[in-house]
Amino acid sequence: MAHLLLRGVPLGPPSGGISSIDAVLFDKDGTLSHSEAMLQALAAARVDCALVLADLEAHSPERHRELRDLLERAFGLRASGIHPGGITAVAARDHNLIATATALAQVGLSWPDSLAIAEDTFRQTDRLHGAGGASPPRPTAGLPALLDRLQRANLRCAVISNDHEEGIRGFLQRHDLEHRFEQALWSAEHHPRKPAAGAVHGLCADLGVQPERCALIGDADSDLRMARAAGVPVVIGYRAGWEQPPELEPGWPELHHWDELEAAAD
Repeated sequence: MAHLLLRGVPLGPPSGGISSIDAVLFDKDGTLSHSEAMLQALAAARVDCALVLADLEAHSPERHRELRDLLERAFGLRASGIHPGGITAVAARDHNLIATATALAQVGLSWPDSLAIAEDTFRQTDRLHGAGGASPPRPTAGLPALLDRLQRANLRCAVISNDHEEGIRGFLQRHDLEHRFEQALWSAEHHPRKPAAGAVHGLCADLGVQPERCALIGDADSDLRMARAAGVPVVIGYRAGWEQPPELEPGWPELHHWDELEAAAD
């Protein structure tokens, strides 16, 4: 058992007090990993591929431009980068695929054609995700040292993410972190998926801990609301995984560098 301190202040539930915990649950993209460059390249490739497959430019330039705008907004692509709360950053692959098909249908394609183009688009661009991307995800600054501190306090660590299990394990293996998270993980293949509170309950069951004996750290309000709904007492918003820090609802404790977080054994 241990408790966490953020900038020297012990953390506990909103009602006050200090929470003794046994485990820390981490989001992956934007929390454990800097994934922005990879996700931006992936989203841009999906837009370009869908536009080619839709084949609207020659006979309907206006619909082609409309489709590009719809896809870029759906994926969260913007001039300053990719939206940290957008569907590419937060949602699972199948949700992104359905959003792509919906954009295609909005410019007049039939739903069967829209779905077929979206599926083909993702088959052609999936290789750019994870290690296949031009800028594969790297650990956020100070992460290994934090994990050392958590280990010394006998805290267990687990990952809860809407990435696929292969992507989660691949990231951990590439950066020699898998031994830190060997107990359990919760991925897009698990049910229910984030942001259902049941995802936290399922991960905690696999980990052998109670939700009320955990902390959860994530970079999106959906992660933090999920944790609170699941009964997790220590919920922290991490804002250092993106070029433009994600906007979080007021009231969440905010973490800007892993050096700000300490663990003390009870």
